[in-house]
Amino acid sequence: MELNLAGKSVIVTGGGSNIGRAISLAFAREGCRVTIAEIDEAQGRKVAGEAEKQGAPAAVAVRTDVTRWESVQAMVKGVEGRFGGVDVLVNNVGWTLDRLFVEKTREEWEKEIQLNLWGMINCTRAVLDGMIARQAGAIVSMGSDAGRMGEFREGVYAACKAGVIALSKSLAREVGRYGIRLNVVCPGMTMPESDEEISGLSMWAADVNRQWQTPEMKARIAKVYPLRRVARPGDITGAVVFLASDAAGFITGQTLSVSGGYTMM
Repeated sequence: MELNLAGKSVIVTGGGSNIGRAISLAFAREGCRVTIAEIDEAQGRKVAGEAEKQGAPAAVAVRTDVTRWESVQAMVKGVEGRFGGVDVLVNNVGWTLDRLFVEKTREEWEKEIQLNLWGMINCTRAVLDGMIARQAGAIVSMGSDAGRMGEFREGVYAACKAGVIALSKSLAREVGRYGIRLNVVCPGMTMPESDEEISGLSMWAADVNRQWQTPEMKARIAKVYPLRRVARPGDITGAVVFLASDAAGFITGQTLSVSGGYTMM
């Protein structure tokens, strides 16, 4: 299958940890010029070095706070100046802590909304003018099966991911006339395979989320998936790379679950 991604300029937000890291390296192997927009700049630089070793003609890390419009604008302007434009944006940043809705603090709710929804809004808006001017572009956003069906102990996170799905569909209708496509990939639970794959700021570094990473808990979680295992970061990358590529050139406004059959819709 001809993906025609070589030489394309790709931004991956949160590209230093877990799924984002795997996505950054997958685009690197396709010969893309990769920008890792990462709040943890040191982790981003580490992955940028890995990306160059795996085939990226250029890979840079740019410290980016996706919740701050000015930070996102500066990152995108830098990419446009460095690489001439943005061909692909992957809205990957995501964050939640596993708690019941009534047990969460308002600060946690607000952080979830800022990172999971406002981050996607900010980054998408920042790349659209350039994509419209060039009459081309692909935006792939990470949703979640939580956003498709609701999920226990992930109420606000699920609401944000449902918003990512709905906004992607709405914008696909608005900007399709300019050759811009928007699609969503919804992973199920996807855990890093080691601490080397995540930043200290990753949600998977939080104590409340580490309880899910024991062999015993992974075995229990796997039972709810028809494929009987928990996803690894590399399981998600194929769908993202495909939807960003020319091979998916007539696909827009779609939501694809990559979750081992957790949802089937």
